[in-house]
Amino acid sequence: MPPETRLDLWTGTEALLFDLDGVLTPTAIVHELAWRRLFEEYLAAVGRGPAYSDADYFDHIDGKPRFDGVRDFLASRGIVLPEGPLDDDPAHETVQGLGNRKNRIFNTIIENDGVAPYEGSVRLVEAARERGVKLAVVSSSRNAPAVLRAAGLDGAFPVVVDGSLAAREGLPGKPDPATFLHAAELLGAPRSACVVVEDAVSGVQAGAAGGFRAVVGVDRGAGPNQLLAAGATFVVGDLAELL
Repeated sequence: MPPETRLDLWTGTEALLFDLDGVLTPTAIVHELAWRRLFEEYLAAVGRGPAYSDADYFDHIDGKPRFDGVRDFLASRGIVLPEGPLDDDPAHETVQGLGNRKNRIFNTIIENDGVAPYEGSVRLVEAARERGVKLAVVSSSRNAPAVLRAAGLDGAFPVVVDGSLAAREGLPGKPDPATFLHAAELLGAPRSACVVVEDAVSGVQAGAAGGFRAVVGVDRGAGPNQLLAAGATFVVGDLAELL
C-alpha cells in the first residue's frame, strides 16, 4: 500500500507508542555524539580505519540496542571482539566494555548539559492525554527512565519498555517488533489500534513489521525517503504537525 499523504491520528487510535531519543527528546543527538567520541578514540587507539563518519551512526547504530550497535559497527570495520560480561569494565576492549564506555560518555553529557523535550512532542503528548489515549515509551536505551525524569516526562508514561526490561524479558531489539508488541500488551491495547512514532529506520521497520494501525516517521536526520522505504505510513518533521 502506498504511503498516506495524511493521517487522521485520533480516530481509531487507543494508544501511541513513542520511541524516546529523537522523538520525545533531542537525546539522539547526544547518543550520536557519544558514539562518535567512543569510536573515534577506539579506532585511533587500534589504528584501524576508515574513520568514523556521520553515515556510520545511521547505517550501523541508530535505534538498535547498545551492544548490537557496537557489534554492527565493529563488523563494518572487520573487527571482532570478545563479548565480555554484561557489566564489563568500560576500559576493556570487549563488546560489553565498549558499550558501557559509550554509556558512561552519554551519562556525563546528560549530567553536564541536561535535556529538554521537543516542544512539538510535548504538545502531542498533552493532546493525547486529554483525549484519554494510552501512552508508552519503547526505547532501545537502558537510560530511558533517567532521560524521561531529566526531561520532566516520566509522569506521562505509565509504560516504559526500555533496553533493561527487554533484556530481562528476553525480547529482541528493533527492527524486531517485540518491544512495541510488549508495550501494547502492557497497555491493554490491540495492535490494530496502536500508532508507533519513530525517528530511526530500525524503529520504523519494527513498527511496520508489528501490524500496528500506523507508523509515524519523524525525520530528525534519517531522511523522509528512507523512513518511508522502511515502512512509515507518514513522515513529519515535528510532531506538532499532527495536531
